[in-house]
Amino acid sequence: MLAIRLPRILQAKQNLLRGSSLARDVRKGYIAVYVGEEEKKRFVIPLSYLNQSSFQELLSKAEEEFGFDHPMGGLTIPCREDIFLDLTSRLDAS
Repeated sequence: MLAIRLPRILQAKQNLLRGSSLARDVRKGYIAVYVGEEEKKRFVIPLSYLNQSSFQELLSKAEEEFGFDHPMGGLTIPCREDIFLDLTSRLDAS
């Protein structure tokens, strides 16, 4: 199933906000994510992306690979940066 449970994501975000100084610079309504296969780059994205089916596919892969325990202070998404940027630009345009 491609859908991911939003309450689990929101709980993960709350845990991140409590424990990370990096997460404190994320405005309300946004979440920090780390993207990359080897070297991770940090992005701050709108929480509304979490409702999009294309983004949920990435989150499902992230959950399979990393779970929701993220030592970097944000969700880790295991995909190439160019794929992530293409997806987010399409979500921004919609």
